[in-house]
Amino acid sequence: MAVVLAGVAGPPEHVSFPTQDGGLIYADVYGRGDRGVVLAHGGRFNKESWRPQARTLAEAGFRVLAFDFRGYGQSRGPGQSQPLGAPLQFDVLAAVRYLRKTGARTVSIVGGSMGGGAAADASIEAEPGEIDRLVLLAAQANGPPEKMKGRKLFIVSRDDVGGPDMPRLPGIRAQYERAPGPKELVILEGSAHAQFIFQTDQGERLMREILRFLSAP
Repeated sequence: MAVVLAGVAGPPEHVSFPTQDGGLIYADVYGRGDRGVVLAHGGRFNKESWRPQARTLAEAGFRVLAFDFRGYGQSRGPGQSQPLGAPLQFDVLAAVRYLRKTGARTVSIVGGSMGGGAAADASIEAEPGEIDRLVLLAAQANGPPEKMKGRKLFIVSRDDVGGPDMPRLPGIRAQYERAPGPKELVILEGSAHAQFIFQTDQGERLMREILRFLSAP
């Protein structure tokens, strides 16, 4: 359901669409064009948290869809009371397919932490060619990384830890090594996790790396 047309600098278009398991996802769409980007938030964030990055991507010519996972905002679906255990890959796939149905020739995903894991799992379940590129911010697939599809960019802070003596880099590096190419691994300085990197002195570099990867021929 559209409320307003989205210009690059104007307000986003508000949309909703179903998931394959009976959920309903609410999203904001920024910009125009036939190159789509889905933004999948982390567990401590929501679709609005992507607003600065969405506008930057829209200015670069992408049509950007930032959505709320089930259990966040108005989005709902099976398992929504415990999103970390819910089939969040269905929310990502629904977002990808919405952009495809509304004119996107290519669709990439940028996912942070929880959203990155869901994006990786979506790429495993997706049909070949459905997802073109995948940016995983401090995230790993829950399924077998060997089955991930599309070009992949793994990004993590060198000193990011998931708890005492639980550095994230070794596990992400191991997944990177197992994932099929084409692929890249970028290690940023610092300890910020996923979307929190945007709030640090590495934020500008992170955005540059994402734009470079999504724009490369």
